[in-house]
Amino acid sequence: MNRIISTVIVALLAFMLISSTVFVVDQKQYAAVYMFGEIKEVVTKPGLKFKLPLVQSVVTLDRRIQTLDSPESKPIFTAEKKSLVIDWLVKWRIADARQFIRNSGGGTDAMRTVDNRLSPVVQAAFNEEVTKRTVLAVLATERENVMQDVRKRLDDEAKQFGIEVIDVRIKRVDFSANITEAVYRRMQAERQRVANEARSTGTAEGEKIKADAERQRTVILAEAYRDAQRIKGDGDAKASALYAESFGRDPAFAQFYRSLDAYRAAWRNKGDVMVVDPNSSEFFKAMRGGGPAPAPHK
Repeated sequence: MNRIISTVIVALLAFMLISSTVFVVDQKQYAAVYMFGEIKEVVTKPGLKFKLPLVQSVVTLDRRIQTLDSPESKPIFTAEKKSLVIDWLVKWRIADARQFIRNSGGGTDAMRTVDNRLSPVVQAAFNEEVTKRTVLAVLATERENVMQDVRKRLDDEAKQFGIEVIDVRIKRVDFSANITEAVYRRMQAERQRVANEARSTGTAEGEKIKADAERQRTVILAEAYRDAQRIKGDGDAKASALYAESFGRDPAFAQFYRSLDAYRAAWRNKGDVMVVDPNSSEFFKAMRGGGPAPAPHK
């Protein structure tokens, strides 16, 4: 029984000894081997590794690409004194594990420590690049150049942190709140000016069209009246010619016909009354059978 217990104890001690000398490095990690508080070795290749028990310890670091987002949006003034708010991101990874540990202290918060120290450096680089350019350049024409120049500025700073900057990107560019409100008011005023100008132009064109239509109406009416009078004159002339030709053939009948027209004109309405002496009046001569009556004076 005692032999079994002793065997188990020896096996446990051997397992503990072996486990304290063996560690595994994942392909996504760096492993820093410490000895008496100093970095003895940095393991960059994955696999099963060995260390001295009790006197050596291992700290692993993530070797994958990390993302640093802008922690807060601070306004940056352009060359034309316009205030812009820029949201950015930086892609980085560990390039020198020793240098990285020296600056971050290693441990579980090493990544956060580097992010906190790198963030103001990135913001300062953006400040220097944006202040040299106009709003149009930052928004459109030189946007790519801004990101490249910021990345170049970060290269030297990144070496001090033991990291490598992979990429720098601008996610969003906007005006600050007070500038945005002013821009909106200016845009609204501009749109209102354009609308008023369009209304004025439309009103002027409308008045011009109305005046032209009125002129054409007057010309058309005048020409129509002229043509009507000419046609009427031609008709009257033809009627007079016909009357003259017809009455010339029989003057007595013509005189009689004109007397009938005179009677018709005198008693055009039912209420017309004429007080004359029919026996002595020349007007009723045709009725008395004494020949046609004289035509009434107009």
